[in-house]
Amino acid sequence: MTVPIYQLKAEFFKTLGHPARIRVLELLSEGEQSVGQLVPEVGIEASHLSQQLAILRRANLVQTRKEGSSVFYSMANAEISELLAVAKRILTSSLTASAEMLAELESEPPAPVATKR
Repeated sequence: MTVPIYQLKAEFFKTLGHPARIRVLELLSEGEQSVGQLVPEVGIEASHLSQQLAILRRANLVQTRKEGSSVFYSMANAEISELLAVAKRILTSSLTASAEMLAELESEPPAPVATKR
């Protein structure tokens, strides 16, 4: 039995649904990095980062290369960087629209307060 594409998409986005994983992917969009380089940038303990990297590796979103005792991570697919950029544009657009609505509300004169009789 085949898995419907919408279910595979849901699993894909679920994999992306952790802030540390998103941050790792953003950093790897800039180029290959070792765990030691990622730890201070992601801001989590090395053991937790390793768990997050394992999840990304199992989902084929990152790939590894070993050099001596160091493991280097890189993006498995450049289109992931594009997806992150699109998500940023969507969020920026949404936040801009929200900020414009807030500015409109703040510029309206206050409504008269009803008094009780």
